[in-house]
Amino acid sequence: MRRERRGVNNTDVKRVLYIVGGVLSLAVIAFVTLFILYGTGSEEQTQIAKFNTTVVEEYNNDDYTNSTEEASTQLGKTVNEVQENSAGENEVKDEEEKQTYAVNTSNKEETETQEQEENTESQEKDTTTEQEKVKDPEFHKPVEGEILRAYAKDNLVYSATLDEWVTHNGIDIAAEKTTVVKASAEGTVKSIKNDPRYGLTVVIEHVNGFTTVYSNLLTAEFIEEGEKVEQGQTIGTVGNTATFEIADESHLHFEIQKDSQSVDPELYLKD
Repeated sequence: MRRERRGVNNTDVKRVLYIVGGVLSLAVIAFVTLFILYGTGSEEQTQIAKFNTTVVEEYNNDDYTNSTEEASTQLGKTVNEVQENSAGENEVKDEEEKQTYAVNTSNKEETETQEQEENTESQEKDTTTEQEKVKDPEFHKPVEGEILRAYAKDNLVYSATLDEWVTHNGIDIAAEKTTVVKASAEGTVKSIKNDPRYGLTVVIEHVNGFTTVYSNLLTAEFIEEGEKVEQGQTIGTVGNTATFEIADESHLHFEIQKDSQSVDPELYLKD
């Protein structure tokens, strides 16, 4: 009885193995067919196809066990090779990324350094500009003569013409009619006008917000509006056109303004 049971068991095992082998053969054949029809041609699929073909051939040679072991070894090698290739590609990719990062970092550092240098240069230029700020103009008397009436913005002076005490935003410099009037400092002629109080008047603009005013003129035909004039250049002649000062001695009414506010000319005149 024991021998018969063993015989039956061996037969059943072989039968199962044949069935399994047949199923595997069909699966392998189907896989190979699909691979041939739809394969991408990659190296890994080519290796797997070779492995499947080897398994089929060796199974058909009735050497299923040995071929399975060899095919498994081959598949293992193939997978290892693919993994090694993949690892190698990853290493190359990582190295390229490291190099790219290093280049980007270097470029960023160079850009930041360049920006810092430009900012430093800009600050140095600003400092130099402040140090090289244009100096205030040097004013000279537009005519030679005695000062008849002083500057009086904050107190009152007597006006013989008006017969009252009034403020006086400039100085009156004694000068005969037709005396040449010169530009007190370099500048640009802003206007030539007839003022209802101070008569024919020339206004010259200078640097740093300074302005000079020349009134009670007889003529101003030597210049025109917008013209640049030098210090000492003739701009007109003394007259008697100021209605508010017509009773006074012949003189030039002269003012200096800073940012449109009158200041005492005697504080700025160099002579």
